[in-house]
Amino acid sequence: MDNEIRIGTRESQLAVWQANLVKEHLRQQGQSAKLVYISSDGDTDLKTPLYEIGVQGIFTKALDIALLNGEIDIAVHSMKDVPTMMAKGIVQAAVLQRASYKDILVPGPGANADHSFDAWDPNRVADPAIIATSSIRRKAQWLNKYPGDGVENLRGNVNTRLRKVAESNWSGAIFAAAGLERIGLRPENAVDLDWMLPAPAQGAIVVVCRDDDHKSLLVCSKFHDEATALCTAIERDFLCALLGGCSTPISALAAIEGDQVVFKGNILSRDGREKREIQKVVPITRAADLGQEAAAELLRNGGQAILEGIRDGQ
Repeated sequence: MDNEIRIGTRESQLAVWQANLVKEHLRQQGQSAKLVYISSDGDTDLKTPLYEIGVQGIFTKALDIALLNGEIDIAVHSMKDVPTMMAKGIVQAAVLQRASYKDILVPGPGANADHSFDAWDPNRVADPAIIATSSIRRKAQWLNKYPGDGVENLRGNVNTRLRKVAESNWSGAIFAAAGLERIGLRPENAVDLDWMLPAPAQGAIVVVCRDDDHKSLLVCSKFHDEATALCTAIERDFLCALLGGCSTPISALAAIEGDQVVFKGNILSRDGREKREIQKVVPITRAADLGQEAAAELLRNGGQAILEGIRDGQ
């Protein structure tokens, strides 16, 4: 069908779930659509830690190329995977309402037999835990809170990572809550890590298209969520202003509370020993520059030294 919108997606279960969600939104607008599956480097290299292979754009590059080549009309991404500077010719068409932004701990075979939330209290006296994650941000925050623990690399889609955890001797692994919850794979014994700040835009889904595709821009605007778009833009501005990439442990969360925006952000050294954080509350009417302002303040108050240490390989 010539009128059909072609939705580009990766082939993982989570990516397909997200693409089908967008397909349903389009159907509700009376727009037919079909999925087009595209493989990415992030799906084929499952051993190298993400921070070593340049995670920024690794899950989006293949879809960007397909978009620019006219093979697909729109692409659907987990927004935290999208570079803060999109490829030339590609623009944001819609941001969907955010799901959970939280990170969660999925216990592994090496966890305490009587595992509970208390087992992960910072004052616990148990043997050092072994935690798995490929995220340098999660690793740094975990080691900042639990400096005696060990961290192992864990790659793959959510299904592969869950299987690896079950087959390991790890104490547990860290996942994004939204990813597991969307496809019904969150284990009952998973623990919300309320103290861990998320990646900028974690839990949000973004739809992108070519900047001259007025049809896709118009139909996708019908399910665009302005509140989520504002909060994720602030978080991504914070990341961009800090010049953060995959090897920089930067976290950010913006939330609308009444007529105000509450923002929390931090930057850590890779080993988790150094940490600087910031919190700001501003009226929604003055929130447009909140991400840049928070980043500038954080840099003045110790963040610059951490950033320079990371650049120097410390």
